[in-house]
Amino acid sequence: MNPDALRGHLDALLLAVLEREPLHGYAIIEALQERSGGALTVPTGTVYPALRRLERIGHLSSEWATVGGRKRRTYRLTDSGRKQLEGERSAWREFAGVIGGVLRPESPASG
Repeated sequence: MNPDALRGHLDALLLAVLEREPLHGYAIIEALQERSGGALTVPTGTVYPALRRLERIGHLSSEWATVGGRKRRTYRLTDSGRKQLEGERSAWREFAGVIGGVLRPESPASG
């Protein structure tokens, strides 16, 4: 998938992946890949700054946890993040509907 297609949608994807359960950064990257059927490969250099930014604005909280003997930062969706995700989903449905309407093949004109 074209990485430019993700531009503007990464926050929504990260929030959606964290909706079910708290995850550490690498597990978030794996979940994005898994839930996209392997189509999304997002580099760590993109994901971690986005997670920190989402935490700064209050959509995520984090805490250090030991996972498999390694200390990792685990991210959790906040109430603000859940509300933001609802808004992102609504905006996505509207966007997809509009774009779908334009891209849908036109029926031949009846004559």
